[in-house]
Amino acid sequence: MSVLRRVVLDTSTLVSAALRVGSVPHRALLKALGTCEICVSGATLNELEHVLKRDKFDRYLDAETRLAFVALHRQYAHLFAVTDTDELNVQPACRDPKDNKFLALALVCEADAIISSDHDLLALHPWRAIPVMTPAGFVALSPDAAAS
Repeated sequence: MSVLRRVVLDTSTLVSAALRVGSVPHRALLKALGTCEICVSGATLNELEHVLKRDKFDRYLDAETRLAFVALHRQYAHLFAVTDTDELNVQPACRDPKDNKFLALALVCEADAIISSDHDLLALHPWRAIPVMTPAGFVALSPDAAAS
């Protein structure tokens, strides 16, 4: 695999990274932060914040820390303008339409990979020549493949 410069991480991966320090998704996030440009859109950031505000996560991590994670993610990720039209025109679309936001972002930012824990996204691999890989698959990449 060629060098990955830009990656999109889906919400499921980021939630797992936030809640379980040392987990494979957490290690994937750290690797992406150190070697790639992490790309986000307004819609992906909003979904992350909305999900991490859920009370069900209180038993894992307090709300203040979860929202601090979102703030840090906003600070270190690179924001790309993705329109509703971009999302609506994604082809082939994901079987879960809510995941089209990640596909549209991947197109707009010219991502080299989508890192996902979501089976609906993983089923698309490769999507329009963009690898869709698990956090474990990303962590296992050679340092040369995931280096900027």
